Amino acid sequence: MTFEFTADDQLYQLAIVLVAGIIGGELVSRVHLPKVTGWICTGILLRGLEPYHASFSGLTTSAVSSFAPYMSFVLGYIAFTVGAALHFASLRNSGKRLGFLLVGEALVTPIVVMAVMYFIGGWLKPDEMTLRTSLILAAIGIAAAPGTTVLVVQETRARGILTRTLVAAVALIDMVAVGVFVFATAYLTGLGDASADWHEHWQHALVSVAIEFGAAFLVGTAAALIALGLTRTIVGPAFLGPTMVAVILGAWGAAVGFGYSGILACTFAGIMVSNIRHDTVRATGAYLHSIGGVLFAAFYTFAGMKLDFSLVLEAAALVGLYFLSRFVGKYVGAFAAMSLADVPTRVRNTLGLALLPHGGVAVGLILLVQENVHLQDIADTVTTVGLAALAINQLLGPSGTRFALTQAGEKGKDLPRLLDFLDEQHISVDVTGKNKEEVVRCLAAQLYATASRPSLPQEEFIQRVFEREQAASTCLSQGLMVPHAILDEGEAMTGILGISSEGLDLPTPDGRPVHAVLLLATPDTDRKRHLEVLAAFARTITRDLNLREQLYHARSAAHAYDVLHAEESEEFNYFIEDALTRAGAFSENKT
Repeated sequence: MTFEFTADDQLYQLAIVLVAGIIGGELVSRVHLPKVTGWICTGILLRGLEPYHASFSGLTTSAVSSFAPYMSFVLGYIAFTVGAALHFASLRNSGKRLGFLLVGEALVTPIVVMAVMYFIGGWLKPDEMTLRTSLILAAIGIAAAPGTTVLVVQETRARGILTRTLVAAVALIDMVAVGVFVFATAYLTGLGDASADWHEHWQHALVSVAIEFGAAFLVGTAAALIALGLTRTIVGPAFLGPTMVAVILGAWGAAVGFGYSGILACTFAGIMVSNIRHDTVRATGAYLHSIGGVLFAAFYTFAGMKLDFSLVLEAAALVGLYFLSRFVGKYVGAFAAMSLADVPTRVRNTLGLALLPHGGVAVGLILLVQENVHLQDIADTVTTVGLAALAINQLLGPSGTRFALTQAGEKGKDLPRLLDFLDEQHISVDVTGKNKEEVVRCLAAQLYATASRPSLPQEEFIQRVFEREQAASTCLSQGLMVPHAILDEGEAMTGILGISSEGLDLPTPDGRPVHAVLLLATPDTDRKRHLEVLAAFARTITRDLNLREQLYHARSAAHAYDVLHAEESEEFNYFIEDALTRAGAFSENKT
């Protein structure tokens, strides 16, 4: 029995792309660039060398289209994952800056892009860069690149306010891009009807957006609810991951089959699953994490093969103008939004650069322009400028995101730290109360509104805190109070930090008002870490006046998080692995 590899064998072609992408990614990573840049470059190189390898590989530019189902699945997985990051309870303190950012993306970015492309681009090439062309390019320019962004975040092991804002924002930004694009195309299509006035054009465009989002929401929600119903009745825990894969496939396929956005449907599916049964999202991530490298390496190598880099030379001036105007729009919009949201300076200054990547949604929107019979007069220009600028963004964008994460001090921070449970949603800067009971109840209510709330009933938890408080007051000196309760075995340590800049009038040993209340919920098996947390806070509050003042007068939860997780705070909020390493080295030296 003999085996023959044929040029038409898609598995054979997929193997070639995967191996080439892996090699390209590893080579690029050795010069400290993101692997995704190497994958994209490998795809561009394979396209350029097509005459030399097509005879034995069968891998041609036209053959890439046969992998459309694979590309759709990865895009759906990306959309689902990013949508799942929108866990509303976890974003309790992020809503303000995300809201300002979306307004900036919906207004600032497209206005800057459209104005620059119409006035300057129109002056350079008046026949090609019309108002219609500028409007469509502006809508496409809003789109982000969730896959690239998430990949760079994972590769750099980043964590912090910028990372949280970025991951949550890219899904919403793509939804804004789809909405603005649908509105723009519907409006321009309506202009072809001479019998309709401009009021009807606007109404038709708005209705089109509502239908697109409504249909995608219904499809994504239906897929999520059916799957969650199965996991509660028939499907066991071992098959939670595969069931969520079915959700991605079903949501994308059904939405596209009805003529609506698969990206939106998968995003809504991820949002629904995350907010109805959050633990399922973690099971899905764990299930696909082991093959994530395979999915992304092949996906971005194929994406690179779709981008004809020679297009950059054909319309170099317009391409450069589009790239720069989009970057300026992103940066100005993000900077203004973060300034209004009053976030830490390092986040405000770097978010615009982190949003530079331009990815799969933009490609999909360009393809929709090609298929729209009412936009054929501008399709060639939109395709040439859009894809060529996208090629530049795909090469430079990942490095921009990585640089932004590094400048913000969040690279390499996704490692276990002592105060990991005090992320942004577990910090409140508006704690109030006339006495201990009111303060504890206020913080307990906020703790139980998060995803990591204790399993025992809220009132029972509060009673345990009061019993401990009656045994001995947890009001310490220098404005710190640490009420706590011991949980049953099998739970994770959690808590919430309440800050009052004015101070709470509670009985304390030194007579000073309380400015920080750390409410802890600790399992009986984690008492050692509990004591370490108490010691860390006590040392910091009593010895570091500068940090204490920054924490007590933090303007927002984001600022307080920044204080607790900054490099200057590593002495008390230390990396657990480093502490274990030091402890091991100390033991060896001692023996």
